[in-house]
Amino acid sequence: MNYDPSTINPLLKPIGIILSALKRLEDCPLQERESDTEAELLISPEFADGIADLKPGDKIVLLTWMHLADRNELKTQPRNNINAPFTGVFSTRSPNRPNPIGLHQVTVLSVADNLVKVSGLEVLDQTPLIDIKPVIG
Repeated sequence: MNYDPSTINPLLKPIGIILSALKRLEDCPLQERESDTEAELLISPEFADGIADLKPGDKIVLLTWMHLADRNELKTQPRNNINAPFTGVFSTRSPNRPNPIGLHQVTVLSVADNLVKVSGLEVLDQTPLIDIKPVIG
């Protein structure tokens, strides 16, 4: 197989943004399992038809663009523990990485027009939303 990285389109088109009470990095829990924080997914009108079949109770996976991340970081101390040894970012869930794509499993609380309310989302207000996928299994 001949793989040519130049064939990948590096431009992502967000489908919406996250509306969250979390306004500062310091406010964010380290993992969604550590939070029952509620947030809203404001879906751009052009993509609103894509959420037509979501319903309360659905488990979904969100892909976000961690827009404030340090894209040059390749090693980190897991869970911000200054006593932990440095670890390669690809072995962690750190948002600081070359392509800061966030992966979040959440539960749908409600759906109205182009607004999806979810629980368990630990990202900052105004974080770009890249995609939504169902949890399978």
